[in-house]
Amino acid sequence: MFKLTSLNLNGIRSATSKGLQDWVAQSMPDCICVQELKAQALDMSGRFEEIAGLKGYFHFAAKKGYSGVGIYTRHEPSDVIVGHGSPEFDAEGRYVELRFDRPGRRQLPKLSIISGYFPSGSSGEERQAAKFRFLAELYPYLAGLKETRDFVLCGDINIAHQEIDLKNFKGNKKNSGFLPEERAWMTELLRDAELANEAADELTQRAGPSTTSVKGGGMVDVYRKLQPTATDDAYTWWSNRGQAYAKNVGWRLDYQIATKGIAQTAKSAHIYKSERFSDHAPLTIEYDWTF
Repeated sequence: MFKLTSLNLNGIRSATSKGLQDWVAQSMPDCICVQELKAQALDMSGRFEEIAGLKGYFHFAAKKGYSGVGIYTRHEPSDVIVGHGSPEFDAEGRYVELRFDRPGRRQLPKLSIISGYFPSGSSGEERQAAKFRFLAELYPYLAGLKETRDFVLCGDINIAHQEIDLKNFKGNKKNSGFLPEERAWMTELLRDAELANEAADELTQRAGPSTTSVKGGGMVDVYRKLQPTATDDAYTWWSNRGQAYAKNVGWRLDYQIATKGIAQTAKSAHIYKSERFSDHAPLTIEYDWTF
C-alpha cells in the first residue's frame, strides 16, 4: 500500500512544537505533502530537512514567513520540479512536484506527487483576482501534465466544492472559497466533457485565457470517490474565531486530486482530528499500489 498524507502546517515551527514529528513517526506515511511552511531555507537548515526519517523537498516563497510548500518522502524521487512555470506565482512558493518514474514498472510507470497551496482571496478583491489568475494558469498546466503521466495533487485548494463541503453553505455563497466561479473551476477539473457553462465563462472574463481552451480535466477528487456523502466528518479546516472547532463549523479545503490511473487504486481515506497541529487536519489516503 502507498500511504499519502496532506497537511497545511500554518507554519512548520508551530506545527512541530505541537507534536507533528511524533505523529508522522507513528502514522508512517510514504509521503506527506505540506503547505504553508512559513519558513525559508535557512530556517529549515539543521532542523526540518527531514521529519521522522522522511527527506524533504521544498518550494519557498520569496517573502519571508509566507506560504511555501514541501514533500517529505521515504522514497527517492527520479526528478524534482520546483514551481509550475508561473512568473507571478512561483515567487510565492506554491508548487513542488516529485516524480517517481520507473520505466520497467508495469503499473503507473510515470507517477508524480505534487504539493500545492492555492491562494486565498479572503483578504479582499486584489487577492481574489490573484486567485482567479492562479486557477486560470493552473488548469491547462494540470491538463497538459495529465497527458504524459499520472499524478496526485495534494494540498490546501482553498475551495469548498459542494454544499456538503462546509457547515454554513448558505451564508458563504458570496465569500471567497465558495464563490460560484471557484466551484465551477473545480467542477470542470473533475469532469470529462467540453466546458460549456456560464460560470467558467465568467472566470475566463475575469482572469484571462483559462479552461475554455481545453476539455474537462477528467481528474478525481479521491476523498469524495471514497466518501461521497460525508459532511461533518469531511471538514479539514476550522476558523480560529469563536468556537468553530468545538462546534465543528468547518470547511473541506484540503484535497487529493488524482488522475484516474492512480485514483482507481484508492482504498481508504482518513482525516485525523485526535490532535491539532494547525488550523487544518491531516488528510491521509491509502492506495493499493507500491513503488
